[in-house]
Amino acid sequence: MNKKAVFFDADGTVCDIEKGVPDSAVRAITQLVRNGHEAWLCTGRSRAFVPGYLEQIPFTGMISACGATIEKNGQRLFNKEMSSEVAELSVKILRRYGLVPVMEGADFMYYDKDEYTLEVNWYRDLITEALGPKWRPIKGNEKSMRINKISAKMKEGCNAEQALKELSAYYDVIRHENNSFVGTTVELIPKGCSKAAGIAAVCRIYNIPWEDTVVFGDSNNDLSMFEYAATKVAMGNASQKIKELADHITTDMFHYGIKNGLEKLGLIGTGSRF
Repeated sequence: MNKKAVFFDADGTVCDIEKGVPDSAVRAITQLVRNGHEAWLCTGRSRAFVPGYLEQIPFTGMISACGATIEKNGQRLFNKEMSSEVAELSVKILRRYGLVPVMEGADFMYYDKDEYTLEVNWYRDLITEALGPKWRPIKGNEKSMRINKISAKMKEGCNAEQALKELSAYYDVIRHENNSFVGTTVELIPKGCSKAAGIAAVCRIYNIPWEDTVVFGDSNNDLSMFEYAATKVAMGNASQKIKELADHITTDMFHYGIKNGLEKLGLIGTGSRF
């Protein structure tokens, strides 16, 4: 079998914000790498929000912030940042139309806790705890934020359409299904960046043939990589759009989804007791 490059989404695919990573996923990805294949994290999270439990998995490299940041062996190969002027303008526009800005960078995430409340997002404190010193308030940093993307949180009565229209010159938009884990979030990604663009860049840099690319994912911010990759595996909990694009549908992550999917593709051995 040719050496494969397997790109894994994070949330809903290999990790859960409350429960972390299932042991079966860690062992399956470790075995994948031992078998001579590459394993890349390909996440919508910004690099600052990649927690230690994901860094302990022997990923070959990481694509974060939906393709805006790429690194391998601790070396940052690419990092697309919005200008500080655009970041400040983005905050003003989102707030004007009733959305809560969560500004995501490779080194820091910025949000104001009195605005980004538990009513807006019940797992805000989990994010803050995971970030540790990488959290900064927007207040006081309005003119110096270094960000790759934005997660805009919709509140009742907000005018998201107008906000997105006014920001359309700077960002591409990812919308999530209403019943998904991030259903009230609109992701704003720098123009031209996507998970697919990140994967394509990795393939160019490291001479990986397109036909040897494999992706695992579950949510709508995985759509671009499902449209791009040669082989697509949807998690059992995936959105309908992702399942429609998939070549294979595995179980969810807590029911051996990564292990089962890699076994189905013949990338790790079958019958292991994980």
